[in-house]
Amino acid sequence: QVQLVESGGGSVQAGDSLRLSCAASGRTSSSYAMAWFRQAPGKERDFVAAITWSAGRTSYADSVKGRFTISRDIPKSTMYLQMNSLKPEDTAVYYCAASLYGTSTSSGQYNYWGQGTQVTVSS
Repeated sequence: QVQLVESGGGSVQAGDSLRLSCAASGRTSSSYAMAWFRQAPGKERDFVAAITWSAGRTSYADSVKGRFTISRDIPKSTMYLQMNSLKPEDTAVYYCAASLYGTSTSSGQYNYWGQGTQVTVSS
């Protein structure tokens, strides 16, 4: 089992920045891929960004490219999402997830999930 705990959410103004963290514990593995998803009220859970744990290869949703950066700190078993130039449409609960099968934009490919952290961006 892998436990994931997100932190760093909050309420900000449009144009501000936030950094989310996802701390992993339990039976973590260098073969994992990890990702951030987000879910706004009344909407489906959408892919935001993903990273392979060992090689650090990244991928992003078009809506966040150039504004968000995903990274990981291997010794700390922690993944980050640096979010810059935030927009009101970025408001959502942000979830981190881990996959045994590599990166994917599909939430169904992820085996473990955190509890989520709220990000609210006001105009």
